[in-house]
Amino acid sequence: MEIRNVKSSDYYVISPLINEWWGGRPMSDKLPKLFFDHFDNTSFIAEKDGQIIGFLIGFLSQSNTDVAYIHFVGVNPHFRRIQIGKQLYNEFFKVVKMNNRNVVRAVTSPVNKDSIAGFQIEKGDKEIDGVSVFTDYDGSSQDRVLFVKEVN
Repeated sequence: MEIRNVKSSDYYVISPLINEWWGGRPMSDKLPKLFFDHFDNTSFIAEKDGQIIGFLIGFLSQSNTDVAYIHFVGVNPHFRRIQIGKQLYNEFFKVVKMNNRNVVRAVTSPVNKDSIAGFQIEKGDKEIDGVSVFTDYDGSSQDRVLFVKEVN
């Protein structure tokens, strides 16, 4: 397996796969092409034999010079449980450290519990299935889990 930075053209390969990788959930609209065009130095692709099997889209905060943000991570369901996500996260953490950032933040839906592993969940205003969430964070009925990781 090889990990490399994303290219603009990767969008056209990944976008049609997103809903499939998320079990039919409509998610592809949450990852517009602009992330592939403007955050290629902080976003990564995992490939095996020329096939994209995972990706991480992240960026350095423009507003907070100590923070980096992970926007979207995906791994092909046929390649899960073999540390691909972990390797993508570690590649991002290296870039975070090289840019003197110490905090990585992310947001997810409460149904996406697997993506929370390794991060500290921030205390929200209610719990859903034992997970602390922020009510209406992304709009009406759009509760979200906010999480953070210190990177030293």
